[in-house]
Amino acid sequence: MIIVNADEHAGLYLLTPPKIELPSFTEKLKSVLDTGAVDCLQLRLKDVGDDEIRKAIDAILPLCNGLDIPLILNDRPDIAKKSGCDGVHVGEDDVSYDEARAIMGEEHIVGVSCYDSRHRAMELGEKGADYVAFGAFYPTQTKEAKTSVTPEILEIWTTFTTVPCVAIGGITAENLAPIVLAGADFVAVTGGVWNHPDGPEAGARAIKAAIIATDIE
Repeated sequence: MIIVNADEHAGLYLLTPPKIELPSFTEKLKSVLDTGAVDCLQLRLKDVGDDEIRKAIDAILPLCNGLDIPLILNDRPDIAKKSGCDGVHVGEDDVSYDEARAIMGEEHIVGVSCYDSRHRAMELGEKGADYVAFGAFYPTQTKEAKTSVTPEILEIWTTFTTVPCVAIGGITAENLAPIVLAGADFVAVTGGVWNHPDGPEAGARAIKAAIIATDIE
């Protein structure tokens, strides 16, 4: 499976907060997905047990399936495959790309964090990664960023390869323009949606509107 945008604009790759409470989060997420602004969703839970991850998938996956939005699980290809997720995202400290691909198979998405390393991105892209993620572009409160990057890394990447690239790290509707203009296929957002002062639905719409406005300029 290849991760693709629904239109010609950069896509919104939404990440869940690291802690959620079911079923209230499911209701909130449904409202966000119903805006039509989200192109891909990553379930990114931290410091929780396997049963909690599975319960979250069971609640969220039907929402994504109903709207044809890929659900990507962070870190855990074993759970992702058995639970019916569309793919998995792995970082440098998680299972290797090779192991994740072996578990998921060729028909599922395997995305990889590449931080500030074009070498890592090129190596894994050549192996068959469905997308590579670069960041952090801006300071973020979601997690401690290992590296910081500028939009130039996206410009260089998109010049030499067609493997989709995801930009991550502190991205909001107000600061995403340089990233979109540099060629990001997706912008990955957490706080810019969930912490939006007017609510997450407004946050998702604002991100999508900013992407479209930037592409039109």
